[in-house]
Amino acid sequence: MERLIWMITVFVLVWTGWWFFAAQSLQSGLDQWFADRRTEGWQADNSDIQSSGFPFTLQKTLVAPALADPETGVAFSTSALTFSAPAWWPGYVTVSFPNDDIVMASPKGRQVINSDGARAEMRLKPGSALELEEMALTSGAWSLTAPEGSLMAARGLTLRIHENENVALAYDVTFDAPAFQPGTIPRNRLRIPSDWPIAFDNLSLDATVAFDRVIDRATIEDARPQPTRVELHLLEAVWGTLLLRASTDLKVSPEGMLNGDLSLQARNWRALLDLAHSAGTVPPALLPQLESILQALAQGTGNPDTIDVTLSLRDGRMFLGFIPLGPAPLLILR
Repeated sequence: MERLIWMITVFVLVWTGWWFFAAQSLQSGLDQWFADRRTEGWQADNSDIQSSGFPFTLQKTLVAPALADPETGVAFSTSALTFSAPAWWPGYVTVSFPNDDIVMASPKGRQVINSDGARAEMRLKPGSALELEEMALTSGAWSLTAPEGSLMAARGLTLRIHENENVALAYDVTFDAPAFQPGTIPRNRLRIPSDWPIAFDNLSLDATVAFDRVIDRATIEDARPQPTRVELHLLEAVWGTLLLRASTDLKVSPEGMLNGDLSLQARNWRALLDLAHSAGTVPPALLPQLESILQALAQGTGNPDTIDVTLSLRDGRMFLGFIPLGPAPLLILR
């Protein structure tokens, strides 16, 4: 019995020493990271770093963190961020976000995110690079607003990124936003009728994305990895009488140009065409010709309200068969 008590006492002392050592190492790492960013010209501040979680969890709360990268123009600030991980392996990190405002700024403008219980869970590989193996971002009700009004909101959010074991530098991505709601800004810009449904019936995505390098700590510290291939297994959006399904396998050039074929299925395509015209993605001069073509394609499917087509994207341009549709969007991560 005395031997057992002695062993338990030694274990408790060793574990306590390990926890305080790991907590101090984490504290030093955070301090050094902020100092390194400031040396590189970033704004990297916080008013305090608080420790908790003993004895089984390493937990650090950054009070009033503020980050700004001068090269990309991206900035972030909020009231607090809490990082926690099991004491036996700090590479399984959970980041808990506050329920108040999270401010994001970029060269395109300033947005505010407000969420209920948002958290990011990351599984990082051992090593100083902290390569990403898996990440899940989940949240209850959330909203995104800009100074001009609301941009979007939803009843929840699930985004999962998992390393693909069969393709080098590729990650499987799934996304679901139940009861997704376009805000007043996109509704006004697209001239959505006031009697149109407020929320989507479904908005989900399943894809595999390959990058030019791994996602690791340099993703935040230096530059974002750029996509080299996008395999979209299914994108589905259902909003009232509208339905849009898409799948594709696109190669992405270093300049962000997309090359490949994009399969589209659309229900109530006339309303979708009106939305695309209102958004400015369809030139007015091309609208009558495109409408005639889509009407002919719909008749070919046997349902005049549904189309099923394949768009070609080549060297920054979009084509429907031999008909040019204008410039294709560039895919560049800032």
